Parts: sequence; structure tokens; C-alpha cells
Amino acid sequence: MHAQEIIRSIEAEYQKKELPEIHVGDTVKVGVLIQEGNKERVQPYEGTVIAKRNGGISETITVRRVFQGIGVERVFLLHSPRVESITVLRRGKVRRAKLYYLRDRVGKATRVKQRFDRPL
Repeated sequence: MHAQEIIRSIEAEYQKKELPEIHVGDTVKVGVLIQEGNKERVQPYEGTVIAKRNGGISETITVRRVFQGIGVERVFLLHSPRVESITVLRRGKVRRAKLYYLRDRVGKATRVKQRFDRPL
């Protein structure tokens, strides 16, 4: 067995099977496990996916939202045990792979058109 095959077989154990199909431009709600003292709770983080990176175990999505007038971006490792759930709330109709141009936009200009041909 080659080294790459061994690595893939080990990674396969840690990959999540029940992830939804996520595309750039989608509005998603990510449930993140937050530890406060000795208690854990799930904190929802809702925003637009502006970038997707890599594949396999190290796949990440960058989610952007505006909180109290300030744009906040957060990168989530999809297969991380800290990410409890990901729900797609609406599909976005975009024509590029990275939506970094949304960083320069303010207010209603940051909206992404909704796409209806893909199921949620």
C-alpha cells in the first residue's frame, strides 16, 4: 500500500458523511460547539458562503455576515468536531468561485440573488 492510500483510509474515518451540498453564494447556518466553563452549547452562525477551499478532510468554507454594522468572516473546517451542523437556508445565484468583492459592498448591495433550480 502506498503512503497516500494509507493517509486517505485514515482520513476517511474522520470525514462526515451527512454534509449538505454547499455552494459559494449560499446562505448557511453553522452550528458551532462553544465551550463556556465546563458546559458546552451550540451557537448558530448564519451568513453567506464567500469561499470554498480544498477537498477531503481539510475542506473549509468562509462564511461572512454583518454583525452590528461590521462585516465578520469566519472560516469553518467542515469535518471538524466543533462544527455540529450545517443547514443551507437559501441557494445563491453567483457566477464566480470567490465572492471577495462583497467585502467592499455595504447594505443592500451585499445581497446575492436567490437560485431556485437547486433543492435546499
